[in-house]
Amino acid sequence: GGFVKVMGDDGKSDDPGSINNKSPLQRAFFLVAGSAMNFLLAIVLMIIVVGAQGISQSSVYIASVEPGSPAAAAAWESGDRIIEVAGVPVEGSGDISARSREFADSPMSVVIERGGQRMDTTVTPRGNPPDGQGPTGVTISEVAVANLDVKSLTADSPLADSGLQPGDTIVSIAGQPITDAFKLQSALSGASDKTVPVVVRRGAAESTLNVAFPALDEQSDLLAQLGLDLSVQPIFERVPWLQVIPMGVSQAWEQTGQMLGGLRDLFTGRAPLNQIAGPLGMGQATSEIISASPLPLWVTLANLAILLSLNLALLNLLPLPALDGGRLLFVIIEILRGGKKVAPEREGVVHFTGLVLLVGAMVIIFVLDALRIHEGKSFLP
Repeated sequence: GGFVKVMGDDGKSDDPGSINNKSPLQRAFFLVAGSAMNFLLAIVLMIIVVGAQGISQSSVYIASVEPGSPAAAAAWESGDRIIEVAGVPVEGSGDISARSREFADSPMSVVIERGGQRMDTTVTPRGNPPDGQGPTGVTISEVAVANLDVKSLTADSPLADSGLQPGDTIVSIAGQPITDAFKLQSALSGASDKTVPVVVRRGAAESTLNVAFPALDEQSDLLAQLGLDLSVQPIFERVPWLQVIPMGVSQAWEQTGQMLGGLRDLFTGRAPLNQIAGPLGMGQATSEIISASPLPLWVTLANLAILLSLNLALLNLLPLPALDGGRLLFVIIEILRGGKKVAPEREGVVHFTGLVLLVGAMVIIFVLDALRIHEGKSFLP
């Protein structure tokens, strides 16, 4: 973060160069400049990522369903893939959150995929869900479409005995296409204590292996039980050069919309407060994201920088005392009053009070971050 103190910032200077003697529009431009640069940085980084890396596709799955929830009433099950919500194809978990808020307490059409079959369902998201539950009562898993390549496997494991080798790409298990890590876990659970065909790609050729899977404990790491170590390689679609800039701007705008929805949920109590983090929590989150992400390091860091830049831009524009958004609010009040300023002393008291509250909140967040790390809890869901 940073702070720029200019002449007249305290509201007392009458120097010709003081910001006090600038027009309301000039002062407003000055106040939004910082957030504007944060937005610009995020857009530039997003354009670079889209141009150099391309666009990845994600699948959204239902990881769990709360008993008695709207999702349970709609007969949703763990492992279902959400394809379409309210007639709009789902590209990420943010689409589901946004539509659920939009259709709060109203029926919403949802198309899911189960066992390769599309199913039309209707669910009614709750406007005020119980603590710890979302509007529909499910937890969502968003997984990038990827190739799953074998890095290594235990020599005496059933997979090694069947002929699986390092470098092979798993194509399907028991006829179920393996397009991401979630589908792999689901297929392995279904193959427990069974002999099923496993199709692998080795070079340009595909071959079928008959694998006798042992009984697997679903409460522990399935890959570890099989002595299997995989490399997840997300699949990126190249973007034509003429579409890189529009696509980058569109992606940044989409993330901004999701963050605005998240802020709204935070202030209305729909989102848990444990998702708030200060510098200490962001350090933990950065470490965990880098460790868990299958993307190249520079892409992961660029995405983190985009996330932080957009967060800074939005938070700084909130109409809260001591923030630029709070100061901008006083400029807007001045315009609405026909150019009559609020007394500098009164505005100063408001901003000082806001600063004290802001520092207090930062201390509380720092303590919560420290407790989470001390207790060994992950920041990531």
